[in-house]
Amino acid sequence: MWRNSRRGWGWPVIVMHWLSALAIVGLFALGWWMTSLGYYDAWYQLGPWWHRSVGVILLVLTLVRLAWRWSQTTPQAHGTRNEQRAALVGHVLLYVLMLVVMISGYLISTADGRGIKVFDLFEVPAVISGLKGQASLAGEVHWYAACVLIILSLGHAAAAFKHHLLDGQDTLRRMIRPLR
Repeated sequence: MWRNSRRGWGWPVIVMHWLSALAIVGLFALGWWMTSLGYYDAWYQLGPWWHRSVGVILLVLTLVRLAWRWSQTTPQAHGTRNEQRAALVGHVLLYVLMLVVMISGYLISTADGRGIKVFDLFEVPAVISGLKGQASLAGEVHWYAACVLIILSLGHAAAAFKHHLLDGQDTLRRMIRPLR
């Protein structure tokens, strides 16, 4: 099932969801670890290269995911009216935070006027650079938004398990395999 239905998500959404989740957790862990690296550490240059490359790919994936979501049917939401509203607000916040984290990361990386080399395959140009305190301000936004994103992601996962284990709903199941 490629397209979403009122009963469940299609394969593209499921794959993009789990790739995004893996990338977000991995990027957060790598970013946190990178802050402890010393100048002579072997990963001092390699860690940021991976972080930026995966971050740009995640940004593209997120934009594709948003376009797909807006062009497709959304499965019927489960739960009470308040739970449905909370889910909508939570999903909007997740997407906003993902975009804030990735855009602020872009602004950190391009503050000096150089573009971002993505796995040495192509370069994303520096469109905005040289602003006073750009890297510092963007760095603060990047860090705090990433922390909030991880906390909200944990809440998102906890809600999925709550709906699955306590409420007996197929919310988690339909994000694992398409339902017709």
